[in-house]
Amino acid sequence: MRLYLVQHGEAQPESVSPERELTPRGRSDVERLASLLGARSVRVARVVHSGKTRARQTAEILAGRVAPRIAPEVLECINPNDPVAPVAERARAWTEDSLLAGHLPFVGRMVALLVTGREEPPLVAFQPGSAVCLERDAAGRWVIVWMLRPELLAQ
Repeated sequence: MRLYLVQHGEAQPESVSPERELTPRGRSDVERLASLLGARSVRVARVVHSGKTRARQTAEILAGRVAPRIAPEVLECINPNDPVAPVAERARAWTEDSLLAGHLPFVGRMVALLVTGREEPPLVAFQPGSAVCLERDAAGRWVIVWMLRPELLAQ
């Protein structure tokens, strides 16, 4: 089973837009990520996001390529500073590949907890529009399979 953890794309500052939607660059970064994942036949059975505009937009763009028949769902317990352990427990029960579009520091702490059993120190250097792929083996252990950051996808 694979779990894809994505930090939402670059968002407008709150002073410009209280909703903090994706910037044109943020949208472009996520579209390039979605295109690559789709071209590599990544498919997921579940796409979840925090409900915040920037995470929702990121999830919708990605779902269009990796889960075309599935509507992204709000998982309200994945906001930036929410506790990670309850979501990690939920993910351990998932049996199908899934994608979570969220925020820092949540996604970073989630990777660390699943891989090491501790939320700190960070294991990966997320940037807006980054994705990490974790894979769970038959014994239930998680490993990092790969990470992509926007600069690797630049055209």
